[in-house]
Amino acid sequence: MKVVYDSFEGRYSDSPRALYTWMRERRPQDEHVWLCDPRHAATFPRDVVTVPVRSERAVAALESADLVVGNTHIELDWVKKPGARYLQTWHGTPLKRIHRDSLWAPPGVVDGLLRDVDRWDHLVSPNAVSTPRLRRAFGFEGKVWEVGYPRNDVLSSPTAPLLRARVRALLGLPDGVTAVLYAPTWRDREFYLPGAPPAVLELDVDRLLHRLGPGHVLLTRLHPKMTDRAAGLDRPGVVDVSRHPEVHELYLAADVLVTDYSSVMFDFAVTGKPILFYAYDLEAYRDDLRGFYFDLEEVAPGPVTRTTDELSEALADLPGLRRRYDGPYAEFRRLFSHLEDGRASERLEKVFQKAVRRTSRRELRAEVPALIGRG
Repeated sequence: MKVVYDSFEGRYSDSPRALYTWMRERRPQDEHVWLCDPRHAATFPRDVVTVPVRSERAVAALESADLVVGNTHIELDWVKKPGARYLQTWHGTPLKRIHRDSLWAPPGVVDGLLRDVDRWDHLVSPNAVSTPRLRRAFGFEGKVWEVGYPRNDVLSSPTAPLLRARVRALLGLPDGVTAVLYAPTWRDREFYLPGAPPAVLELDVDRLLHRLGPGHVLLTRLHPKMTDRAAGLDRPGVVDVSRHPEVHELYLAADVLVTDYSSVMFDFAVTGKPILFYAYDLEAYRDDLRGFYFDLEEVAPGPVTRTTDELSEALADLPGLRRRYDGPYAEFRRLFSHLEDGRASERLEKVFQKAVRRTSRRELRAEVPALIGRG
C-alpha cells in the first residue's frame, strides 16, 4: 500500500506526522511518501521519502496513492486513482469561523478550496462540539471520525516529561525559568491583500518582560501562514519558535500559554497548564473578519485581556489565576478535550486497515486474469 502525507503544505508535523509514526511502526512494508517544502527539508528525518510539494512529482505521488493523509487543503491539480481514499485530519478545533462560514474571504478563495474538499473521504473531528461545525463549513457529507487529534497523543504519553526536558534544553530554558508561549492566530487580510506589511507582534514585548521581571522567557510562535513574513521577533528574553517543527513539543516545554483566537487553546488545555488571552482586536476579528462560533469570553478558561498591562498583571499571579479559573477550565476541557486521551492515532488505525483491504482486493483482481491466462 502507498500512503502520501502532507502537513501545512510541505512540513513534517502535526497529525499526519503522528499517524505516519504510528503506521510505519506497524506496517513498515508499506510505501510512505511525504510532500516536502524545500524550506523545511531540514526538519524531515533522513530516512523519510519526500517529493517537492509544488511539483509534478507531488502530483504523481498523489495520483498513485492508495491513501492520502493531510491536515489542510492540498492546492494542487490532481485526481485520486480509482479506489483510493483521502483522510483529512484538519488542524484545529474551530473558535473562529472557517471556510464557507467565514465572514470575510478574498473572492474565489473558498471556491478554490472546495475542489480539495470534494476529494475527501474521511474527516477527523476532535470533539462533539466541532463535528457539526466542520461538516457545515466544508459542506462535507462523508465519514467523520470523532476521535480526537493524533498530534495531541504525545501530551498524554508517559514520555511527556522527558520530552519537556529535552525541548527546554534545546531552547536554552533553565530550570526555574517560566516559559510563556505566545501563539496568536493569523489575520486573513494581512496574508491575502497585496502590499500587506510584514507580520509584527501587536504586543509590547519589552514592556511585558520588564513588568514580569527576571525568570521569564517569551516563546513566540506565529501561525504557519505568517512564519515567512515575521519581522522584529528576536530580542533579549524572546525566543522565536515559529520554525520549531512540532507545536505540541512547545506545549510541553511552556509553563503558560497566551493566545487570542487560535485553536492552540484547545490543544494546550490537555496539559492542564494556565491559558490567557491577549485579544487586542476582539471586536474587529469577531464582527468583521472571521466571526466566532461561540462567545470566547463566556467559555474562556482564563482571563481575556486587551492591553499589555492587563496581560502582564494576569501573568504575575499564576497561582491565583489557577484558583479563579479552576471551574471554567474544567468545563472547557470537558467540552473540547474529552477525547484527547493519547489514543487518537490508535482509533484512526481502522482507516489504514480499510485502505489495506481495498488495496489487497485491487491487486488480487489484477492478478486473476493473468493467472487464468497462464492456466
